[in-house]
Amino acid sequence: MTEISTPSHKRSRLNPTLARYLQAFTTPKGQIALALIVLLAGVALLAPVIYPQGHDLQTRDSLLPVSWAHPFGTDELGRDILVRSIYGLRTDLALASVAVPISMILGTFLGLSGALSPRLGVLVQRALDIIVGFPGLILAICVVLVLGAGWTALLVAIVVGGLPSFGRLARATLLSQQHQEYVIAARTLGVDKWRIMVRHILPNAIDPIIVQGAVFVVAAVFTEAALSIVGLGLQPPEPSLGILLNIGMRYITIAPFYILGPTLILLLLALAFSLLADALNRTVNRT
Repeated sequence: MTEISTPSHKRSRLNPTLARYLQAFTTPKGQIALALIVLLAGVALLAPVIYPQGHDLQTRDSLLPVSWAHPFGTDELGRDILVRSIYGLRTDLALASVAVPISMILGTFLGLSGALSPRLGVLVQRALDIIVGFPGLILAICVVLVLGAGWTALLVAIVVGGLPSFGRLARATLLSQQHQEYVIAARTLGVDKWRIMVRHILPNAIDPIIVQGAVFVVAAVFTEAALSIVGLGLQPPEPSLGILLNIGMRYITIAPFYILGPTLILLLLALAFSLLADALNRTVNRT
């Protein structure tokens, strides 16, 4: 009996952290979030297949209202706003998928740097406090003004803007765990500080970091939109949700439907990741 039950027991214990996160998708909010994320990400990834003509196909039918042929109408150059919105979503998700993980990793290890040196940890926290002192949009504008408008500046602005939230969460975990018996025992046995940080403290910081990561995806997308609205983000003809909103505001009086598409997609994206963060938070706090 022991020989038969042991393998199944090992299989059930395989990657318990991942299994715990997957439980979030069994909740109603998690299921709605998953459906929206799969829908939005799938459409964005398949955009070149669904619309092989691309996002810059111009026609003479400029500023057409909403219709079956053009569900979000057309822009000032006769381009389909639905197509451009989907390609804009593709751009925003690509930016967020790169910037958010980088910010999570850097912020987490900056927050845990106090495990290597208490003085270094305090110094890092003071630096993060300085970043917090700048409103998010103002900080992003400063980065763009230094680096110039474009993909790189947006990437850096999003990464830097997320460092304080991830760093503070990791720092809070460090302060709560460094006096635990297993950490003290590891130090007594002469375990390396880096090993203590990675093996004993970091696993306890994963849960809040993952939840915050889902929340920060929304912040990253809105950062791109905010900067592009004021002309400091990505530049035409490259599509993004922010660029579409920027141009659409110029035609708001004669073509109010212009901003319908990008606004709807932004709201769906925000709803999806907000529900995901809430589902993850409830799951990790229940287990």
